[in-house]
Amino acid sequence: MIFGGSEQLMNKLITFLGICTTVAILALPAAAHTIAQDQCSTEGKNALYKTFLDNRKTEQDKAYKAAKDYLACPAGEVDAAQQAIIDYLKKFVGQYEAADKKNRFIKTLYVDKKYPEAYALGKEILTAEPDNLKVMVDLGANGYLVGPLNNASLSGTALEYAKKALQQIESGKTVDNWDPLKSKDEAVAYLNYTVGALSLQNDPSNALKNLIKAAQFETPLKKSPYTYAYIAGAYETGPYAKLSADYKRDFSGKDETPESKLALANINQIVDRMIDGYARAVALAGNDATFSQPKAVWNESLTTWYKYRNNNATTGMDQLIAGILQKPLPPEPTPITVLPASTPAATPANNSGTPGTTGTPGNGTASTANTGTAASSGTNTGGKTATTTSPAGTKPNGTKPARPRRNHQ
Repeated sequence: MIFGGSEQLMNKLITFLGICTTVAILALPAAAHTIAQDQCSTEGKNALYKTFLDNRKTEQDKAYKAAKDYLACPAGEVDAAQQAIIDYLKKFVGQYEAADKKNRFIKTLYVDKKYPEAYALGKEILTAEPDNLKVMVDLGANGYLVGPLNNASLSGTALEYAKKALQQIESGKTVDNWDPLKSKDEAVAYLNYTVGALSLQNDPSNALKNLIKAAQFETPLKKSPYTYAYIAGAYETGPYAKLSADYKRDFSGKDETPESKLALANINQIVDRMIDGYARAVALAGNDATFSQPKAVWNESLTTWYKYRNNNATTGMDQLIAGILQKPLPPEPTPITVLPASTPAATPANNSGTPGTTGTPGNGTASTANTGTAASSGTNTGGKTATTTSPAGTKPNGTKPARPRRNHQ
């Protein structure tokens, strides 16, 4: 009986403790509600407002939390003074959240390099502020870096931002602070590079203009071998491809004429620009192991085109590479309208005996042709063009040029 009574007592005790625990758990929301009600009392709101005022200039994260807590309270009936406080806090919260979004945008883009997330944040900012040139510049200047993501939609968006930013800068619009870019010149260089790199596949002739502009400024792009490999590739898949196709259409299988010589002279000056670009890429790659693989491709292309222009010989090519960086980058050549005193014999011909076309653009760069391999240059025999094979295009690949850098880097 004693044991049984103790067991019954124990069961009652367990049941009672369970009820107490349940009551305590159920009481928590009510207690929290009481705290919230206290926070929203006149004294509580006055305390929140004081916290806001004390921190709005020095510790804005604390001020922001106090303002949010104040605004979370039921408005109820308010007088003019209280409404002024509410309006002021709403304005502060809006400005704080906008500034915080911009700070997160910069970190996500430049530090974390999470490009899809950064472009999403940038789009949100531009939706609220469509004329925000700074955000457009940041998105455009980093646009060439989205290429490796194989995100066609993102690349297209980046290209449009870069174009719009350039248009606004060229019209005279500016920003108060270019940071983390170093200057307006650096911004313009990278914006042009983005336009060139992302339009190289579909519009190489216009991409060439942007790439040449990008190389004019004192930025990391000016010392990147990829800049000049892209320039050479743009010449190859743009002007060279067009002029070669025109030559094939107009002069293939026909006797040599002053007109065909003039067409050939224009082709050859484009080839000379390609040689210049590949020579700069090889020179800047130097002995850096980072560029070993693409350098081999650039050097092969340089050798092919150099031999084409120099009677199948490489004499002087090493000297060209050694001294190329001391020479200014040549502009796009002006079309030749009068035949030079002496015209070169070599023709950019393919196996059909006519000027050849290079590989089609791919992945934003010139790509290797599927047909034809490099061969010796043609010579004129009996007024006919000798059969040769056109040098194929090359594809710059590997490491991209340096990204826009922060001022302190």
